[in-house]
Amino acid sequence: MKPGGPFWRNKDAGAWMIPKGMVEPGEAPAEAALREFEEEVGVKLTTVPFPLATVRQAGGKIVEAFAVEGDFDCSTINSIEFEMEWPPRSGERQSFPEVEEARWMALQEARELMLPSQLPLLDALDEKLRK
Repeated sequence: MKPGGPFWRNKDAGAWMIPKGMVEPGEAPAEAALREFEEEVGVKLTTVPFPLATVRQAGGKIVEAFAVEGDFDCSTINSIEFEMEWPPRSGERQSFPEVEEARWMALQEARELMLPSQLPLLDALDEKLRK
């Protein structure tokens, strides 16, 4: 998925990432993954996710990733929105979708477009799919 908002608007290579977020108190990481997917993409998954990998992003955030097998129409994304001051120091607040775009792509294209710190997730997925 490509994040929404003005900072990501004109970026493509190095901007794509998996849906992610914080694990809430009392919530298992897999439950958080399902909740975040639903919030950011607008689709409730009923498949049980399998553990994929854990990575530390460039900013220090630890991401525990999961994967599911299924079919998804990328044109149906319906992301929740976030609000921020925009333009900067204007005092004005605007809303933006958390996810601007989702699309299916081949593994090599994903490697070219994904956030560099999440590339090990593609390696883990590739390895699991080869088994």
